[in-house]
Formats: sequence, C-alpha cells, structure tokens
Amino acid sequence: MTDEHLRHFRAAGVSLLLDCSGPRLPRLLHWGADLGDLEADTPEGSRVLASLALASRAELGTSVPDVPVPVSVLPEQSAGWLGTPGLSGHREGADFSSSFTLREVRSPGPRSLTVEAVDDQAGLTVRWELELTASGLVRQRAALTNRGAGLYTVDALQLTLPVPAHATEILDLTGRHLRERSPQRHEFTLGTHLRENRRGRTGVDATLLHTVGERGFGFRGGEVWALHVAWSGNHRTFAERTNSGVSLLGGGELLLPGEMRLAPGATYTTPWLLGSYGRGLDDMAGRFHAYLRQRPHHPATPRPVTLNTWEAVYFRQDLDTLTALADAAAEVGAERFVLDDGWFRGRRDDRAGLGDWYVDPEIWPRGLHPLVEHVRSLGLQFGLWVEPEMINPDSDLARAHPEWILSAAGRMPPEARHQQVLDLGRPEAYTYVLKRLDALVAEYAVDYLKWDHNRDLVDAGSGPNGVGGVHAQTTAVYALMDELRRRHPALEIESCSSGGARVDLGILERSDRVWTSDCIDALERQRIQLWTGMLLPPELMGAHVGAPASHTTGRTHGLDFRAGTALFGHMGIEWDLTRATPEERGRLAQWIETHKRLRPLLHGGSVVHGDHHDPAVHVHGVVAADRSRAVYAVVQKTTSVQVPTGRVRLPGLAEDALYAVAPLPPGDTVRGPVTSALPWWTPEGVELPGRVLSALGVQAPTLHPESLALIEVRRVERPA
Repeated sequence: MTDEHLRHFRAAGVSLLLDCSGPRLPRLLHWGADLGDLEADTPEGSRVLASLALASRAELGTSVPDVPVPVSVLPEQSAGWLGTPGLSGHREGADFSSSFTLREVRSPGPRSLTVEAVDDQAGLTVRWELELTASGLVRQRAALTNRGAGLYTVDALQLTLPVPAHATEILDLTGRHLRERSPQRHEFTLGTHLRENRRGRTGVDATLLHTVGERGFGFRGGEVWALHVAWSGNHRTFAERTNSGVSLLGGGELLLPGEMRLAPGATYTTPWLLGSYGRGLDDMAGRFHAYLRQRPHHPATPRPVTLNTWEAVYFRQDLDTLTALADAAAEVGAERFVLDDGWFRGRRDDRAGLGDWYVDPEIWPRGLHPLVEHVRSLGLQFGLWVEPEMINPDSDLARAHPEWILSAAGRMPPEARHQQVLDLGRPEAYTYVLKRLDALVAEYAVDYLKWDHNRDLVDAGSGPNGVGGVHAQTTAVYALMDELRRRHPALEIESCSSGGARVDLGILERSDRVWTSDCIDALERQRIQLWTGMLLPPELMGAHVGAPASHTTGRTHGLDFRAGTALFGHMGIEWDLTRATPEERGRLAQWIETHKRLRPLLHGGSVVHGDHHDPAVHVHGVVAADRSRAVYAVVQKTTSVQVPTGRVRLPGLAEDALYAVAPLPPGDTVRGPVTSALPWWTPEGVELPGRVLSALGVQAPTLHPESLALIEVRRVERPA
C-alpha cells in the first residue's frame, strides 16, 4: 500500500479514511470523530496515513481464511466475507457471486470519490460514488451495469459503513398509524439486526434512522452513528456484528423477486445511503438538518401558518361554511388555507371518487373559483388536497380502465380504505394523472398541494404480466412531482401518507414538508415530533393546533399545550375555528404571532434536547446559529415522582457568554401542584453564564401533566 491510495476527508468534526489500494473495492478504515490534519503530523506528510492503516490491521484467528478478509463498501463473499453480501444477483443461476476489481478512482471534488470496478467473469461493472458533505454527512450510492450477454437479475445491492466495537447499543424506530416514530433500544449483539419495509412506501413503522452508539448515549453525549436510505419505496437497513470483529451498518432498496432484471447495457442505481456521526443524538441529527438546509431548493421563504380544513369539516363541504372558516383563519393570523378531501367528483365519503380529478359540479357549480377568490381576498395562499397515486373501484376512472390498478396477474389486492393503487408505471396512467393535476394547478393557481397516499402497496404487480412494480411506481411518483414542479416552479408540495408514512429524503427532494402524523394530540405529538426531528429540521414538519378534544385519541388538552407543541414545527391549524370562542381565537392569535416572531430562529437554529433525569419531563429548544438567543420548552408529560420539578439544564449555549433568562409569553402561564410561586419566574428573570445554564440549569416551573412552559434566553452584550 502506498500513501496515494489512502484518502482522508474531513468536514464539520467528522473524518472519513478510505483505503483505495485495490485490487478490490475501497474499504472505509474510519468513520467518526475528526482525526485532525494527519498529513501535517509528520515531516513525511501523508505517510502517517500509511502508518494508521498498518496499525489498523488485525491478526488472523484460527479456522479462518489464510489471508485477511477485506470488507469493502460492497462486501463480497468472493473475498471471504460470510456476512450479508453487498450484491445479490445471478444470471439464470450463474454469476451468483461477484468479484470486482478496481479499475479507476477519481476525485470530482475535495471530499468526494467516484470509483469504477469490473467483474469480467460475471460481465458486470459497478460505479460507486461517495461524498462527505459540508455538514459531515456521508453520502454514497452505486450503479450496477450489465455488460454480459443475457439478463442479469439484481436481488439486492446494499452498501455499508463501518462502526467501531464500542458501539454496543442499537436505537431504531417503529410505529403504526397515529403513533409513528416510537423508539426501541436494545443491545447490539453478534448477528444481524434487520429492518425491512415491504409496504411500497416508507411506512408508518419505518425506522427512519438505524442508529448505533456507545452504551448509555443520549441527546447530548455518547458517540452515535446513524444510517438512512433516501428512498420512498421498499427498503432495508441492518446493523451487523460478526465474531471476527467486524461491525457495520448497511442498507438499500428492497427489490421484489424479479423486479430488477437488467438487459445487456442496462444499469440499476441504488438510492442514496446517508450516514451521520455525532457526539449525542442532537449532534447526529444536526448534520442532517444542516445538509437539508444547504440544498439549493430548500424552502427559502417563511413557512406560512397553514389552516387545513380536514378536522374542521371532513367531507361536509359547502361555500358558506368554508368562507366562514377562511375568515376565522385570517383573523387568527393564518397565511395559507388548504381545502382537504371531498372537493372532487363523486366524493361524499372515502368509498368513491379517487381518480376522478375534476371539481364536483354538484358541490361547486361555479367550480372552486368563488372559494379561491375569497381566500385570496383575505391575503391567504390557497392549497388543495389530492391523492394522485390512488383509485377507488367506485370511480369513473376504474370503470374505464380497470387494468390501470396495480395488481398481480389474475387477482386483485385486498382493498384498504376502499381504494386500490393506480399503476403509474403504465405510461398512459401516468400521463392521465399529470394532465389532470397540471390542469387543476393552472386553473386555480394552486400554491400548495397536500399530496396524500393512504394505503400500503399489497401484491403490487404492474402491467399486463403483473411483475413486481414498487420500484417503477416509486420512480414514476418522483417523475410526476418533478414534472409538475417544472411546469409550476412556485408550487409547494406536502408529503402526506396516512400521516407520517412517507417521511424520507427521497420524497423530500421534491416536496417542501411532511405531514408528521394524522395524530395531532399534543401529548402524542411531543414524541412523534421529537423522533421525526432526528432526521428533519422543524420547518419541514407540519405541526398543527387541533380542537380541544383530539380527533384521534379523544384526549382533551388546553390551548396553550396544543399551540406550544405546534409552535416548534411548520405551524398550522386543524380545528373548526368557527366553533371556537372569541377568547380561544384571541389566545391562538397570540401563539401564532409569537411563532411568526420566532420563525427565523425556530426554522434556522440548532435543535437541542436536554438529557433530564425525570422521564416525565422533557426539555427541548432551538438555539440560534450564533448562539445569541434560544427558546426552550419545559414539557411535563405525566406526573412526576418528585415535586417540585427541580433544575433543568438548557443545552447548546456559548459557555463564555452571559444570558438573560426569562419566561416567554404566552407560554409563561404555569399551573402545578405547588403552594408558592417560582422566585425567578418573572418578566425580569435572571442573568447567568452559558456554562452555568448548560451544566447546572435553572429551577423549572412545576407543571400539571400534559402542559408546558416556554423559556427565552438572550445573550447580554457586555460594555466594551
């Protein structure tokens, strides 16, 4: 091995050390904490890299291959690797095991590599791309090309990232409809911890991130490594540990049998696989947030406070009701009005109409123009709910084209929510949907589409032969969104899928936010938004203020808890404000005004969470990039064993700065099981250094369960 074969990339506190010496695909020798400027550590320059690589080599155990087994970014059995293979495929049973030889290594950028490798015997080439982004994320993907004669069937193409032996715990997420992103934590033992999603969409039970870390890692401490597959269809991730001392994270698309058959010259490209390292979960998540915010198409305008009509009127749509609701929305400070399900032909409930994307003339004899004109006269943007990928069997479209339903040959999948899936892999179905959406957006100058997707893809066969169609469906949806936005550059799209069942960085390449969950019960949302925030920054998470009694749980919460929970996302309203009292509307207007004032901070700062000793209490907040100010929420989820609450630490502040700390209206109203007031809880507050607030904290107000209080922190400028 020579020095030039070793590459060391560094960014934002992360190092990536690669061995490209060949003859096989590159290996990652280190992914994690910044190792410093190794090339400058000795007079010989980069020779220290060779020493590091040598010092990383292990001895050979007994009853193993006679040479070390190199575990590359695409692990191969031909090299002696007996864990999960990177490539699984065959050519009518032959060429089942690959053996790629490095052919070319290029550096298209200062922290990126493109590698070409070939397996002449199997007739395959692979191009592997890697980048360490400015925020410290690792991105990689591979493209496999069939250079042989005849078809090559790809069963799986999965890339990996190494993790160290001291990463001994796994944190992943699961869930269901109305309870997405539920954490589960367990030992990282020998073997494979596999998470597979076969729902045809990201999934309500998707792990979102597959995370491993040091024992006891939390939000503010302990090393962690996390993996995300940026794909909206079937996918898998895994954490694998072998008794030979190898630990890794891996993942990619999950392909249905026979779904990816490459003709000679054809190529299959994997989704991007992203990895994030951090000291604590906040640091790990912050890299995803920074990466998303650095994209050229990341939303640049203030996120409009959005009223959505669903939980206000459901299917009961008429012009007078909706104009009154729009009036109330404008009164409290909303900036966008979204007409939800029920506006199109034949849609009186969820049993009919999907696919018939024409305004219903019985409900809207003059079309949507009277409503749209009224909404715009109030200064509000206009949005519309659609579910373009779905079809009701009771629809004119299904009656005209039953063959357009996604199904295996000879049978129909079971219905879900009285609907089936429209096979967008068929060019004629794709063209129909694009034409109808384009016409609607153009006619009403729609600002925003709430793009829903309310069922899993079951038995998802495509075309007359019913071959596996999830991959084609996913790429067609991407193309549909991309083309619609090309034709209407100002159009914004929300990814909604039974709530939060399509949350991934593939769909977010062409959408502007996600609907985090159909459950807007504030207590449930505290957890759902917390764990969704491990991937997404607040401005991409729809967070609405619901009615006093939750539509999905029946639980009742006060307005301050509901609004204070929604404050920290892309804020909106899901409530029939015409039934709210004047006092409630006035209080909501105060919260919305506070959100607008804080919006630059909430949607541009660093998200932080406190590691609090009491599981009943959760502290979270957002700190400005320059750490000049911050806002925190102290959330009392349940009753505590102890009263009063005691101190809470306020993380993320500059240690040497002096800060003014005070309660923040309207989140300054506190009630709890105490008989005296909290001495410092006054408009004047206290002044304390950042290191004290981070290490020691302040006494928190003692609150009743299912309530919260806000704390604002501002840096005090000392006299020169």
